[in-house]
Amino acid sequence: MVLKIIFGVVAVIYFMRLFYLQVWSDQFDQQAKDNAIDIRRIEPARGLIYDRNGKLIVYNAPVYDIMVNPRNVKEMDTLKFCEILSITKADFIKNLTKARNYSRYKSSVFLGQMSIEDFSKFQEYMSQFPGFYANVRTMRQYPYNCGPNLFGYIGEVDKNQIEKSNGYYEQGDYAGKFALELQYDNELRGQMGISYLLVDNKGREQGSYEDGSQDQKPIAGQSLISTIDIDLQVYGEKLMKNKRGSIVAIEPSTGEVLCLVSSPSFDPNLLTGRKRGENYMKLLNDPQKPLINRPLTAMYPPGSTFKPFTALAAMTDGVLDENYSWHCTGGYSIPGKFLKCSHGHPTPINVMEGLKHSCNPYFWTMFRRTIDDDTFGSVEKGYQVWWQHMQDMGLGHKTGIDMPGEKGGGVPSTTYYNKIYGKGQWHSTTIISLAIGQGEILATPLQLANSYASIANHGYYITPHLIKKIGDDSISIKSRYPKISTKINQICYASICEGLRRVVESGTARSCKIPSIELCGKTGTAQNSHGENHSIFAGYAPYNKPKISIAVIIENGGYGAAYAAPIVSLMVEKYINDTIETSRLKMEKKMFDANLLNTGGYGKKTTDTSAVD
Repeated sequence: MVLKIIFGVVAVIYFMRLFYLQVWSDQFDQQAKDNAIDIRRIEPARGLIYDRNGKLIVYNAPVYDIMVNPRNVKEMDTLKFCEILSITKADFIKNLTKARNYSRYKSSVFLGQMSIEDFSKFQEYMSQFPGFYANVRTMRQYPYNCGPNLFGYIGEVDKNQIEKSNGYYEQGDYAGKFALELQYDNELRGQMGISYLLVDNKGREQGSYEDGSQDQKPIAGQSLISTIDIDLQVYGEKLMKNKRGSIVAIEPSTGEVLCLVSSPSFDPNLLTGRKRGENYMKLLNDPQKPLINRPLTAMYPPGSTFKPFTALAAMTDGVLDENYSWHCTGGYSIPGKFLKCSHGHPTPINVMEGLKHSCNPYFWTMFRRTIDDDTFGSVEKGYQVWWQHMQDMGLGHKTGIDMPGEKGGGVPSTTYYNKIYGKGQWHSTTIISLAIGQGEILATPLQLANSYASIANHGYYITPHLIKKIGDDSISIKSRYPKISTKINQICYASICEGLRRVVESGTARSCKIPSIELCGKTGTAQNSHGENHSIFAGYAPYNKPKISIAVIIENGGYGAAYAAPIVSLMVEKYINDTIETSRLKMEKKMFDANLLNTGGYGKKTTDTSAVD
């Protein structure tokens, strides 16, 4: 009974108030005739991005969007409007129709990303065009003109992004579309502001509604401190000019990515401003495919850079030890086939010398001894153990880097081989090419650099990542990337690391020795059925207390020592010493000037063992 009385009283009060407003008072009637409330969203400044040394690498510049609220558009001089904005009458009709289809009552972008120079021409006459107004926002700028596949770009939101934003984005808004801009869009975008404006029946502003008391100020996005060394990134892109491939460098002790070079590249500023769409289509149709993020998505046979992992698996399982010796006679016999070694070299008397000379039969034997070992009971079980070792060392699956689109490479499973050959119908000789990083095995440049970081660390890696601090928070970022053990017997790493040191000191990469730094690594030449082989080198430096793990892949670059190894040595020297020694400037110039896009690759093969593998 009490509740009924309360509801009755409330109903009477509402009725009396409505009666007063609609019958006796003309206040709101007059306001409705003379004014309307225009709700305008205010875009916040997008967060900035800095490199690991505090250098600003992505910032904002002001641009202007011409907005339209269709309900306020009145009769006006359309030809003058089009002339000022340098658009056609057809463009005017198309854009206004699009705005009306979106909403007749809500504002949307009529013409976006005008420069301050173009906007100033329009601003002088803006009052003559009811329903149209300007909205200032920011456009990304990239002062170093590098890293488009690293930083990404922003663009107009699509239907999917609008739906996933839970009401934050509307048609005409801009958001991160690729790489870091997309990965960290929620952090970078900030919080939208709202302004309530009174406009008269001709669309002219009459001031803020309730003196702005209901307005909400925008909150700028959070800035990001990246792990990137921008000077190393710029240097890497210069070395990779006119080449297809990748450079990935990681700090082994932290998992922080120092550079992520994808080539061919382009100036990221091309994807800003009013010509962004036009430039994007040109890049999309470019036969060199500059939009491909090669470090994360291109998958290659790792070639001989894979040999250390073959050795680590064999030594961990106790099948062979570091003193295993093999007398190479220039080839290796398996049922029905004789496999040739790639080059002449002294007999590998231990695993260090096996790596130094990159003897194929040495590692074929290691692989077969591992897979066929009686301890496992069958080839399938032996291979499963070997496969798990590869997984543990970061191969055959995504690294988990904080960037969208990563591919996982490939280390075939027993299920795969059972499907191809039939269960019990395949043997170690069937898949022997895996031992030297050929056959069905694939790795991305990022995976290769990360797995070599695990060698540099003697048995662990930290998930590679590109951001070390969001706003003022660096603690939670570190907690996202724990130390991951390879489960490889730690004793095995000493001999592998020594072998990798000898590769550069006196082995297949001796021409790339750095006088002041002990570089460790492995050359690789990945077979390519579509042209010249790919040149690969992966390694780390210095030998003691490594500061950088790095992988370079040059498509159609020939032997690993031809292009990949010199570029690695220059990158390492640049990062650690910040300069290139005079004696190595000739090598640097050769790498700068090399053009492999038009010649189709390295060209003639050589029997010089300094350039083999």
